[in-house]
Amino acid sequence: MLSISRRTFYILIIAMPGIITGCSEAGNSAKKDSPPATTIGLPEPSPISIQEKERINAACQAWYDSALAPRGFNGGMLVAKNGNIVFEKYTGTVHIPGNDSITENTPLHIASVSKTFTAMAVLKLWQENKLSMDDEFSKFFPAFNYPGVTIRSLLSHRSGLPNYTHFLENLGWDKTRMATNEEVLDFLITRKAEMADVSPANTRFSYCNTNYALLALLIEKISGKTYADFIKQTFFIPLQMKNSFVFTPADTNRVSPSYGWRGRIETLNFLDQVYGDKNIYTTVRDLLIWDRALSSNLLFKPETLEQAYAGYSNEKPGIRNYGLGWRMYDYPNGKIIYHNGWWHGSNAAFIRLIHDSATIIVIGNKFTRAVYKARVLASIFGNYFGPADEEETEQAFSQHNTTDSVVKTPPPESKGKSKKQTSKIPQPTKKGKRIK
Repeated sequence: MLSISRRTFYILIIAMPGIITGCSEAGNSAKKDSPPATTIGLPEPSPISIQEKERINAACQAWYDSALAPRGFNGGMLVAKNGNIVFEKYTGTVHIPGNDSITENTPLHIASVSKTFTAMAVLKLWQENKLSMDDEFSKFFPAFNYPGVTIRSLLSHRSGLPNYTHFLENLGWDKTRMATNEEVLDFLITRKAEMADVSPANTRFSYCNTNYALLALLIEKISGKTYADFIKQTFFIPLQMKNSFVFTPADTNRVSPSYGWRGRIETLNFLDQVYGDKNIYTTVRDLLIWDRALSSNLLFKPETLEQAYAGYSNEKPGIRNYGLGWRMYDYPNGKIIYHNGWWHGSNAAFIRLIHDSATIIVIGNKFTRAVYKARVLASIFGNYFGPADEEETEQAFSQHNTTDSVVKTPPPESKGKSKKQTSKIPQPTKKGKRIK
């Protein structure tokens, strides 16, 4: 597969100052015309005891030492309780090898965790009565010729649409040229007869990045702003998420590169300009702000969050489900609301234990599947699952995350601790009860 290197992008950016200047001027003009975003003051975190903080910290450190460190983790990890940071650790460098250490201010690509922002942006527009969840996408894009595809079905991955990460290449896209969201939509419309893997809307769950590329266009259509500006003005600025942004090619010289598990740089390719499904860069601290904002009732009404966290795919029994932009495990003792991400060598896990006011966040820019095993840390806060369900198997990981990357299957990794070792963490002291 041909790819576009970061060095090539640097050359393009230097060679086309007129285009960049023009875009910058247009952006500045838009900012002048837009009213300043109002800062949202989040409630102060609820206090926790020193003993509880020490207990949680020790458990997180034990898991980090047994699961992440042996896999050569390169990134940041944060665990919070009641909004308080109880464990925080950064390791590695932005460039490998390099001297630019990753810190709390280093934005990393969160891949499909970006979908949580896209989904909540759409829900924000719904909350403001600017759309109906059951509006068909064709109401806003009349040429879109897939009947029954609603906003809700896009958000819940029940649209039946094929994945652009596959169909662009299969239909002969020139891989030396970067695709855009508009071109993804145009391919769906003009080449529908050639599309494979299309099914009737709302018949089954099928995780598909196309859904969120289209939702980003919907946000732009309704708001009259670019996706990047809408996310910035609606979430990043008001919440003071100062190290968060939506990637564009003009950002190439300032983003953290990503690396495969062997430490080899992963180059940009023709899919890297599509946004909505990916392309948000942020930090573990900014994601904690996002988590606290979602729990504050200052951005979203309770009924809006109920829509987001409801499961929409119930045709198969089990505890796994997908809401509107959120994966979930629905246990008898409470839900784990989360999303994973994987794009090139970057991967992330954003895990929210709403009932226990706990948050687990891991972001890395050197691929390791150990990131996704952070879910076992839920055991620190409550009995969410038994020993047989402490972590996803490698097969489950492969099945649920292949569409988060151009890579079809997870690459192997160098040998580290065994599975039994990596999943061991101190358990709650009172069996059968939550530890608040």
